[in-house]
Amino acid sequence: MSAEPIQGRGCSCSGGAGISRRDFLFAGALALSSIPLAALGAAAGFAPGTVLLKAAYARQRIASLSQLVTGMPLYFDYPRPDLPNLLVKLGTAAGGGLGAQRDIVAFNLRCTHMGGDLSRAFQPAQQVLGPCPRHLTSFDLTRHGLVITGSATESLPQIELELDGDTIYAVGVMGLAYGETGTGSA
Repeated sequence: MSAEPIQGRGCSCSGGAGISRRDFLFAGALALSSIPLAALGAAAGFAPGTVLLKAAYARQRIASLSQLVTGMPLYFDYPRPDLPNLLVKLGTAAGGGLGAQRDIVAFNLRCTHMGGDLSRAFQPAQQVLGPCPRHLTSFDLTRHGLVITGSATESLPQIELELDGDTIYAVGVMGLAYGETGTGSA
């Protein structure tokens, strides 16, 4: 049984041109590390084909597109009267964004760590919600409410929006608001 050298560059083992162990390991590591990047796709939101789990609730009118001002939040309760949320036009494309610029988003105003009230925590210049008054968690509103800093381990629940002409509707919630059971009933 004779060993045939791997053809390539860099190695002069067995008298032929082959690939060195170092080059082989480097090429393998490079190939494996690029697999997750390919899965991300070019979308600013989720990867193509990603299935989002959401609770569907009754469609509720929130606001008119024409009444929105960039950086000025509107507050509303959804899916029930005592569950506060924020609707805002960020001026920058955001994950799950609505409208021509994909910059209109809505999020629940309860911190996912311990239910802290985030109703006074919107930072328009940074496009974040936080810090939470309880444990200083902040959430990135351009990236589906992703945790930036703090004790929370889950993103803010994002309100799924729908546009019908000039009217913005809430139609569901992606994620669970703090203290909710996720039954989907309003």
